[in-house]
Amino acid sequence: MDNKKFSFLKEEIDKLKQEGLYSTIRTLDGPQGTWVKINGREMLNLVANNYLGFCTNEEVKLKAKEAIDRFGVGAGAVRPIAGNLSIHEELEKKLAEFKDAEAVILLQSGILANIAVIPLVVGEQDIVLSDELNHASIIDGCKLSRAQIVRFKHLDMGDLKNKLEDYKSFPGRKLIATDGVFSMDGDIAPLPDIVELADKYNAMTMVDDAHGEGVLGENGRGILNYYHLEGRVDIDVGTLSKAFGVIGGYVAGSSVLIEYMKQRARPFLFSTPLSPADTRALIAVVDILSRNDALVKKLWYNANYIKDRFNKLGFNIGHSKTPITPVIIGDEKVTKEFSSRLAGESVFVQGIVFPMVTKGTARIRVMVSAVHSEKDLDFGIGKFGKIGKELRVIK
Repeated sequence: MDNKKFSFLKEEIDKLKQEGLYSTIRTLDGPQGTWVKINGREMLNLVANNYLGFCTNEEVKLKAKEAIDRFGVGAGAVRPIAGNLSIHEELEKKLAEFKDAEAVILLQSGILANIAVIPLVVGEQDIVLSDELNHASIIDGCKLSRAQIVRFKHLDMGDLKNKLEDYKSFPGRKLIATDGVFSMDGDIAPLPDIVELADKYNAMTMVDDAHGEGVLGENGRGILNYYHLEGRVDIDVGTLSKAFGVIGGYVAGSSVLIEYMKQRARPFLFSTPLSPADTRALIAVVDILSRNDALVKKLWYNANYIKDRFNKLGFNIGHSKTPITPVIIGDEKVTKEFSSRLAGESVFVQGIVFPMVTKGTARIRVMVSAVHSEKDLDFGIGKFGKIGKELRVIK
């Protein structure tokens, strides 16, 4: 192959390395557990979104294996043609009940859920009012819709109100889109205020609850339950790959929205659905969460435990209101060095730099799970303290 055609990409890669923005992707030799094996070494896992430990949950694994025996390993085709298995419908029904929604459509990922729904409810004659720190998948969904994108300042309801006032007489449809929990800082959208403004200015509302599912609300039902807003937010997007521990995404909402999505949502129409094993595993996850909230409570205990100790060490962990704990360092190269040294001390984390966060706010995002023990957390905290002092991030 003639690599000269891509010499411009090689130049960009070299530039990323020089600026400390190049990411090295590590390879795991086993399951995504509290400890993982990388290059033959056991490392404490403080990077995964496996909030509740479902990636390796024995009940979930057993149900996935049973589904393979009954349904095989694949769905065979897109659902409208030949791939609609009964367990897909069973999962949609269970998710709708869990979320207290009229209906749910199951999709292949949270990213595809956003890309599927946004272009169906707004188009080039409409506008989307989007929090400036919304996830890339919301941004991509907005771009695909060809609607005008109006960004409001992060969590700033005064700015959102001003923008809505500016477009008060706008003849097209208006959609207010926001993350529920913002993945890099762990802060939470003020949904009650957003809903109130949407009602006043006749706008639709959409929340991406990727980091709220399994974390917020009763038994991990998410941000709508957390705020008691079931039925008040028009579009509830969720992922099934974080706290739920598997793969996939969904949109919950009115029955007419979901019916239309099954007719026109492109990821639903043109891509094969989740495998039987994934689908049955997710049914097991919903069943477990519906039975009790023990894992959710343990997650929050662990989150508060590590935040308290990081604060006492003097780390800047921002203003997170969720288990997401950003250790904010600022300098990109120092952040990369910090994460590299942690790896040398058997702690698996990842330095997060631009473009995932704005320049000058580089950080190591620490993600605890319900299945971490205090001994696990103490090990990680100790290594953070040691290297933080060596690099003069803390005193």
